[in-house]
Amino acid sequence: MREFATLADLAAEQGNEIGVSSWTDITQERINQFAEVTGDHQWIHTDPERTERELQMTTIAHGYLTLSLLPAFMSEIFSVTSLKRMINYGANNVRFVSMVPVGSRLRGRVGLQKGVLSSSSLRTICDVKIELEGQTRPVLKAEVITLMYE
Repeated sequence: MREFATLADLAAEQGNEIGVSSWTDITQERINQFAEVTGDHQWIHTDPERTERELQMTTIAHGYLTLSLLPAFMSEIFSVTSLKRMINYGANNVRFVSMVPVGSRLRGRVGLQKGVLSSSSLRTICDVKIELEGQTRPVLKAEVITLMYE
């Protein structure tokens, strides 16, 4: 994990990669729990037998499950000591680029595209990629906007 003392220290990293998280397992249990929480029980996610029978493949994670891992990945990658409050402001250009099969592992990669610093806050736009172990193409790309206050 990278630790920045102040928001200004983080802002100084504009244009650079901030870091990469550790790998996270995508299990059928995790997929089923996400389906329960969201009400998205589409069989390609939750019914391994049908998915194998009809598509000759394993179940896949929901795209929004993959997206929901961003806060955990980002908090593992960096922190700001002076941070008092952080607000998720939104995301631009979210793309689900590839499927995430059950049994795979994902990690996040974060770069600071832009940091707009004011007297007590920083608005960041981070380029985030979620990578699938063993695959060069990311499974998700997004620009994540965050407001941070000290």
